[in-house]
Amino acid sequence: MKTTLIAALGLAVLATGAAHAEGQMTHQMKQGEMSAATPAEARFELGALVIENPFSRASLPNQPVGGGFFTVTNTGTEDDRLIAASAAPEMADHMEIHEMAMDGQVMKMRELPKGLLIAAGETVQLKPGGYHLMLMGLKQPLVEGETVAVTLTFEKAGSIEVPLAIGAPNAKGGMGHGGEGQMKYGG
Repeated sequence: MKTTLIAALGLAVLATGAAHAEGQMTHQMKQGEMSAATPAEARFELGALVIENPFSRASLPNQPVGGGFFTVTNTGTEDDRLIAASAAPEMADHMEIHEMAMDGQVMKMRELPKGLLIAAGETVQLKPGGYHLMLMGLKQPLVEGETVAVTLTFEKAGSIEVPLAIGAPNAKGGMGHGGEGQMKYGG
């Protein structure tokens, strides 16, 4: 009986180890694909708008929300406005455009129902603690080393799909410049 139990436990450990190794290989392949698809200095253009360094932060299991961050520069002569963002329905219920702002002595987060102005000739940074996107009702964790595709919709320039590179839970962006909490690619 003991021998049978030990053999069964040994097979279970081997099966778990094989599944773990397979999972690591899949994760490594996704990291490699992400590195090729999202270079360290990611840059996307839509009309007069230039979107750079899009990223998100890894989430904990069962975390209901995630953030999206990037820099957008309006190189044109007319103002534009980020009016919506969306992710695949299997990733999140919906997305919102938010800001963090002081209300007296309290920092508050609020949705920007009219969107975010991107003034002509100006750069707006969506970053932790400031303007940002919120993925609401996450249906799966945001995994460090992977990407999540989001569609950004601007009032005048239209829509563009942008991959957010998922960094550490404390990622600050600044990709390709090194430093604590910043994202690095390619191992």
